[in-house]
Amino acid sequence: MAQSKGTVVLAYSGGLDTSCILVWLKEQGYDVVAYLANIGQKEDFEAARKKALALGAKKVYIEDVSREFVAEFIWPAVQANALYEDRYLLGTALARPCIARGLVAVAQRERAQHVAHCVTGKGNDQVRFELSCYALCPEIKVVAPWRLPEFYQSFPGRRELMDYAKKHGIPVPVTPQTPWSMDENLMHISYEAGILENPKVIHHGSHGAGGASCVCSLIGNFTAGPSVCVPVKVTNAGDGATRSSALELFVYLNDVAGKHGVGRIDIVENRFVGMKSRGIYETPAGTILYHAHLDIEAFTMDREVRKIKQGLSLKFSELVYNGFWHSPECEFLRECIARSQEPVAGTVRLSVFKGQVYVLGRESPRSLYNEELVSMNVQGDYEPADATGFININSLRLKEYHRLQSKVTVKQDE
Repeated sequence: MAQSKGTVVLAYSGGLDTSCILVWLKEQGYDVVAYLANIGQKEDFEAARKKALALGAKKVYIEDVSREFVAEFIWPAVQANALYEDRYLLGTALARPCIARGLVAVAQRERAQHVAHCVTGKGNDQVRFELSCYALCPEIKVVAPWRLPEFYQSFPGRRELMDYAKKHGIPVPVTPQTPWSMDENLMHISYEAGILENPKVIHHGSHGAGGASCVCSLIGNFTAGPSVCVPVKVTNAGDGATRSSALELFVYLNDVAGKHGVGRIDIVENRFVGMKSRGIYETPAGTILYHAHLDIEAFTMDREVRKIKQGLSLKFSELVYNGFWHSPECEFLRECIARSQEPVAGTVRLSVFKGQVYVLGRESPRSLYNEELVSMNVQGDYEPADATGFININSLRLKEYHRLQSKVTVKQDE
């Protein structure tokens, strides 16, 4: 019997890794409290509770944080138009600091000195979980089995882990027919590892209907409150169905966009730890909201403010991907981005068709678009002759540059 090491709160899902690690932690002498956060994944939570207790968990916490996940993590990402490496909408990266917050809160409630996760030593999530835990509770100690030689030398691969599960009577969902890792939350579903590590292997996603030929039109409303702009309503132009609460709106968009195959990407990305990895992501609602928000923002935001905000969005995406959600610099960026959203209010009409999102039109009481000013048929408050001086001033630099280049070329030819 191993010497008692105290209580550890384990980020638990009920899958292969977390189930085996729960048993392994008990073998090492820990009293294990399992923490399972409901962030919108399709799961039998009661079955997961019974499984954790059957495997020896001292206690099981199952917490529904889906509303907080949307309002406090997804909405800031929508405001930022956050994309990592131009394509990834950060579904997993946004979920980890939300889960870590609950994990630490349970550890404090249970007076546990340790928290544990089941992320491998090669992944991004180990960084995201641990930076969040240390930021929220500096005195916490993190147990990361996949980085402990006594663990990873015993389990060099998933096959050995499945053998361990079989030996200890641990039921697991992973089979040779589905040899990849899947992570699901409200924001997205991701597929990684296993046969997908070969970037030539084609993975056919299980969700959506990429070949659907029907069109769905949606009307989305954004509103500006005190330093914040978030989606407030979505209406299906076909049947008039309307959703207005944050969670219901997001779930509805996931359903509609998923049926039309919206939001699937297959990418190779750069992990924070230094290696490239292949990931397949399905982000239906996030993709719709990205396009809708980007459109209404361009319609209502000053050009120079938007240029600065684009730079902030790039940095925000990088910080979130790398696990720095709870850092002072990320908090500062969220405040700056939220401040930029004060004029961003209006309605965007769009359609989803065969996996694509098409913006059809927009309107806003805060629009900076002046139809009379821009019209080719009306002069408006604009003097065309002024453009001559504008062009002359801007061409001066170009003329001087090429004049000098001509001199240099002539001198080199002599």
